[in-house]
Amino acid sequence: MNKPLRTALAALSLGLGATAAMAAFPDKPIKIVIGFPAGGPLDQHARLLTDKLQAVLGQPLIVDYKPGAGGSVGADAVAKSPADGYTLMLANTGVAVINGALYSKLPYNTQRDFVPIARTAMQPLALLVTPKLPVQNLKQFIDYAKARPGQVNYGSAGNGGISHLVPEMFKTATGIFMVHIPYRGSAPAFTDLMGGQVQFMAESIPQAANYHKQGKVRALAVTSRERNPALPEIPTVIESGVKGFEVVGFYGFLAPKDTPKDVVAKLSDAFKQVLNNPEVRERMVSQGADPAFLGSEDFARFLATETPRWEKAVKASGARMD
Repeated sequence: MNKPLRTALAALSLGLGATAAMAAFPDKPIKIVIGFPAGGPLDQHARLLTDKLQAVLGQPLIVDYKPGAGGSVGADAVAKSPADGYTLMLANTGVAVINGALYSKLPYNTQRDFVPIARTAMQPLALLVTPKLPVQNLKQFIDYAKARPGQVNYGSAGNGGISHLVPEMFKTATGIFMVHIPYRGSAPAFTDLMGGQVQFMAESIPQAANYHKQGKVRALAVTSRERNPALPEIPTVIESGVKGFEVVGFYGFLAPKDTPKDVVAKLSDAFKQVLNNPEVRERMVSQGADPAFLGSEDFARFLATETPRWEKAVKASGARMD
């Protein structure tokens, strides 16, 4: 057999092998790594999707918790995993785009070390005030805060998180000056908001809607472009007169860089199918997230746009986690 023919046959063999491997994927369980403890919002999101994904992919999906450093421990573990599609990361806004600006020695870079699989949800926030404050809408609050620079405090779940940075973005957009009071989690921050020790807070919709309906806090606006079904009577920040203010968190799945394109496409399509399921969409909304699928390439473009935006917010806040 001459050399050109041997080369052609070898190439054909490799091509057929790759096709066969792709046809077999997945042929074992897929691991989803979450960089936070069990029981949190990311865990709820993962478990909402895994049963349906198993039906589409034909293999179990196992959730693996690797908490630490704002999700960085889990992200680093996934970045160093084999690029074969069997280890995925479920990331939120913090893990995917905030940590890079927040930590000076981050062991991973989202755009360098991962390939996006799918964005699965957007998570709007509500802007809240204590009921003790004499304001009924966002415009009144802005006027109130402008008349009292430095006298209004806002609480957050901790330095550098989304509940810290969204108020910082709001401060920049409106020209008001508020003092940041960081807490160890959202529960104590809510307690002080209800008691009036802090006057303002930005928090995810489920908790915000629950406390608002009980009259324990007052929701003034939501940060998404559209009103939220959980708070249908509450206007958006844009409706309230702050032009162009749309800030939402997101959830999405990523894989180690160099994961084969065909594997990425198959996984992305599986997420698309699951997110088209009416039951999944309804339950996701009840958890405070809006189904918002983006495929791999669109998700990559989204991350490229969001990263500098959040980097700017981190810089303005002065937050560092070293």
